[in-house]
Amino acid sequence: MNKTAITGAGNIRRAVPDDLEAVNRLLRQVLKIHHDGRPDLFRAVGKKYTNEELLAIFANPETPVFVYEEDGTVLGYCFCVLQHSCSGSLQQLTTLYIDDLCVNEAARGQHIGRALFNHVKEFAKENGCYNITLHVWECNHGARAFYESLGMVPQYTSMEMICK
Repeated sequence: MNKTAITGAGNIRRAVPDDLEAVNRLLRQVLKIHHDGRPDLFRAVGKKYTNEELLAIFANPETPVFVYEEDGTVLGYCFCVLQHSCSGSLQQLTTLYIDDLCVNEAARGQHIGRALFNHVKEFAKENGCYNITLHVWECNHGARAFYESLGMVPQYTSMEMICK
C-alpha cells in the first residue's frame, strides 16, 4: 500500500524527508504526554530519534511510517515495524508492531487516529501480517481507551517494580 489513501479531507501516505520537522513536532507532543505521566522515566525535553535516524526509518521498508496530511500539513503519524518471528516455541509469523501513533493535539477528535489505524490495518493485511501489536503506557489513559475503541485487546501484561 505505497499509494496515497484518501480519507475524507486528508490523505495518508508514506513519510518522506520533507516531513522531518512535522514529525519532530509530533514526537515532542508524545514526549510531553509520557513525561507528564512518568517523569521518572521520560525526560521533559529531548528527541526519541536523531534526524539521521528518522530519515533511515522513513527509507526502510521494514519500518514504514505513515503520515496523515491535510492541506499540506501533517496532522498525525504512525510508526510501524514489521517483525518476523522465528523462535523455536512460537509459530512463524509476521507482526506489524505500531511503535508510535500520534495526532496533533489541536486536531484530536477528528478521527485522524482512526484513519491512520485503519490504513495500517489494511497495510498489515496486504503484507501478510498475522496481527498488529503495540505497547501503551498505563499512565496514558486516553491512548488506552482509543486503542480499545478500535477493537484492540491486551495480548500480555508487562509488570514492573521500581527499586529505589
